Order: sequence, then C-alpha cells, then structure tokens
Amino acid sequence: MARGGGAAAGVPRDDDPPRDVDAPLHDAPLGVALLGSTGSIGTQALDVLRSAGPERFRVVALAAGRDAATLGAQLHEVRPLVAALADPAAAAALDVPPGVTLDRDPDAMERFATRDDVDLVVVATGGIVSLRPVIAALRAGKVVATANKETLVAGGHLVMPLAAARAAERRAQGVTDPLGDPLGWVRPIDSEHSALWQCLVGERHADIQRLILTASGGPFRTWDAARLAAVTPRDALAHPTWDMGAKITIDSATLLNKGLEVIEACWLYDVAIDSIDVLVHPQSLVHSMVEFVDGSLKAQLGLPDMRIPIQYALTWPTRIAGPAPRLDLLTQDALRFEALDDARFPAVDLARTAFAAGPRATAALICADEVAVARFLDGTLSFPAITDLVAAAVTRFGDGAPPDVPALTELDREVRAWAATADVPESRTWA
Repeated sequence: MARGGGAAAGVPRDDDPPRDVDAPLHDAPLGVALLGSTGSIGTQALDVLRSAGPERFRVVALAAGRDAATLGAQLHEVRPLVAALADPAAAAALDVPPGVTLDRDPDAMERFATRDDVDLVVVATGGIVSLRPVIAALRAGKVVATANKETLVAGGHLVMPLAAARAAERRAQGVTDPLGDPLGWVRPIDSEHSALWQCLVGERHADIQRLILTASGGPFRTWDAARLAAVTPRDALAHPTWDMGAKITIDSATLLNKGLEVIEACWLYDVAIDSIDVLVHPQSLVHSMVEFVDGSLKAQLGLPDMRIPIQYALTWPTRIAGPAPRLDLLTQDALRFEALDDARFPAVDLARTAFAAGPRATAALICADEVAVARFLDGTLSFPAITDLVAAAVTRFGDGAPPDVPALTELDREVRAWAATADVPESRTWA
C-alpha cells in the first residue's frame, strides 16, 4: 500500500458498511467557495455551476490571483457574498458590485473555506498556496473538490489522513451516505483521477490489480532526442488536445504532469506506486483505466472536456445533465495506445523516485518544476533541462522527515530560491 494512505482508500473495503447512494445529502443548495475562479478550471467550474442551477449550488465566495478584469466580470454575474484577489495592486482596480465584500487579508482563502455557509470548496489554483485552505476546510467539515496537484503531491501525508478521519467519523455515526468514503471529502477533478474514481465506484479495493493512467503524449510524442533539445516555448505551448494554462501545458509536454498524477493516485486510491502504469493515448478519449485481479478492464471515455470531471466531483454520487459535448464513437478512429518512452521522457520515473524518497522530495519536485517551467518560458533554460533541474532539486532537498505546513512553506521558499539561479549541466539558453 502507498505510504500514509491506509484508510484513505476511496473504494469500499470488505468491512465497510453498505451505503445508500440514492439518499440526498442536502435539502438546500450547497454553498460553494471557488478558489482560483479566473483560471481555466475555475471558469469551467463556474460554467458547470451555472448549468446545474441555483437549486443545487449557491456560489458564496470567489478568490483569484491577479486577474481583476475576469474576477470583476464574475462578481457582477455571480454576485457572491465575498471575494478576494491576492495581488494588492490588482485588487485596487477591481470593480466590486454592491453586496459583495472584498476581503483583502492574505488569509482570505482559509476564511472562505471555513465559512458556515460554505459546504463545498472547489480548488482550482496552482501551487501549494491552497494547502492551508484545504486542510482548514477538512478540519471544519467541508468537502473539497480539487484540481490542484500540488496539494496532494506535497501534502498528501497531511490531507488524506484528515479525509480518512472525516469518513471514519461518518461511519461511526451509523450514516451510510457517500461521506463515509474518504473520496467523498477529497474529490479529484483531474480527468485521469476522475476516470479512475468512476471506474472504482462499487468495486472492492482488494480486487484492484493496477491503475492505468493515460497520457496524450504531448506535442513531442514522436520527436527524437535531438529535436527535443531544440524545443522552443512556442513549440511546447502547442498542445495537440487540451486547452490549458502555460504551466500545465509545459508539464504535459515534459510529461511531469503524468508523474504528479501517479503520486496523486497513490494517495487517493491507496495503491502501491508500482501498481500504477502510464500508457500514451494520443486521442485523449480514454481518460484512465483500472485492471482487476480477474483480468477485467474498466475504462472511462469522453471527449477532452474538463467540465465532465468537474461536474462529477461537484454532484457525486449523482449524475446530472451537463454542458459538455457528447462522444460519438462512430466518428472516431480506432483507439491507439503506446508505451511511454522513459528515455526521452524521464519525468514519470523521476516522480516515482521522489515518492519513494518521501514528502520532502515530492514537495521539492513541484516547487522546482514551477521555477524550471518559468525559466524555460523566459528563455533561460532548455526544454530537457526542465527535468534535469527538477531532478537536481529532488536530490538536494529530498531527505528528511515528512514536513508539516510551516516546514513545507519554508522548503518551498528554499527550493525556489535555489532553482531560480541553479546551473544544470545539460541546459542551454535560447537566443
């Protein structure tokens, strides 16, 4: 089993009580705090919330980083009770409509996540900035739906025990609703983890043989090593399938995003890391699969549209009609799968190595990656050197006891300061 996973399995154990998945969890609309509302996931989450209707959800709080124009438009449309913009200069220019209170405190996201009128916290931010709000939300008895990889990659050892404890409390009360499952409390939004979750519903944990994450392969799936060495930021930002922000798009090109997803899967589904495989699937229609001990495979398919996994996380355990387009299999070519080339794309193996080393190593992995991607985009690091720099950070900072939140914050500062100027032997500077 994954270290630290234990009770945080997310699928039924043999001794779990039966659960009534048809029983309603709430009689009134769920109060939602959306953290990271102006990014790709945040705007699509609002699309899903809008489609689901006010009888299901009430947006109470919106928080963003620095995009005052987008947040201002959202405030005028959604009219939450409170809002926050992390950048003080941008907040000064924010157009706040009557009835909306602007919270200028640096801890605004934690307050939003623990409000009495918030039931569900949707995390659409990047970085470890959301770790404190996620922990605070779980401690306050709030459900968390997260697209933030860093929360589990750096803080899975802190987050999932809280989810498991909440689920255990629910079961001890004799309640048989889905909140007796840790995945009722920490709900994945990533398409791959949503797919695994959907495939595992109703299955026994003991029957899992392996999890299979799929990867599009990114824009450089067929490029040889010589071409990879000459990749430009413009090349890397041209993802063949998904429309994402720059950071996630570059991570998809290096396949580090898939390494992060392997780590997340260990925490979410409580499986050993060597029981998680990655297959390249260029069409991005099969979002992930589960193989069971009898040889059966279950897969979740759909068009590459993030509104499907977002909606599943928000409405689970029920499904409702949504805004995403439907997949017509008759219009598709034969599905193709390829082995991952670890020599050209070593980031997945690097993530496995970091997970084996412990939470300090996985935290160093994500902190260094954020700096390395920024350096690649500004022309001071080559494409292959992104992974080289991250590997060096894992080696340099990975030893030590599992860190608490203050230690993670300090580690983040140290890794970023080092990575901003570190030399990587194989790196080159773009002209």
